[in-house]
Amino acid sequence: MAEIKDPENTLIMQTSKGQVTIELFPDLAPGHVSRIKELAREGAYDGVVFHRVIDGFMAQTGDVKFGKSGGKDFNPSRAGMGGSDKPDLKAEFSNMNHGRGTCSMARSQSPNSANSQFFICFDDAAFLNRQYTVWGQVIEGMDNVDKIKRGEPVPDPDTIVSVKVAADA
Repeated sequence: MAEIKDPENTLIMQTSKGQVTIELFPDLAPGHVSRIKELAREGAYDGVVFHRVIDGFMAQTGDVKFGKSGGKDFNPSRAGMGGSDKPDLKAEFSNMNHGRGTCSMARSQSPNSANSQFFICFDDAAFLNRQYTVWGQVIEGMDNVDKIKRGEPVPDPDTIVSVKVAADA
């Protein structure tokens, strides 16, 4: 079991493939970490599908509007086009490498358009460095991330069962 150094800045994510533990980086991306924790504590990510999963690249999820199975606006064909009802975030780019297990925010062409969607890198994706906001790192359960069904879009996608801040778990 991974040692949790800071329970307030650690996420416990249950997926349909198993548990994933993510260490948050509040010093690197304070606004994004705050948003992720806020959405987690609201239960916004519970039931959200992994809508875009590219082998050797990343698994994307977090569309709390169109990607939340059982949600009022759930629409698998639109998953990936929505966010939360909260305002978009200002970019917090850094020199942190997008390596295996890196958690980073998805966004549109606008650098300041991240909202609720995020991705977890399967492999090194250094070409994303300084263009996307890194907010965390998988410290345990990357083997479960590796099991997530691939596709763009994913037929019968895997889901986030729940996300909890470790301090609340």
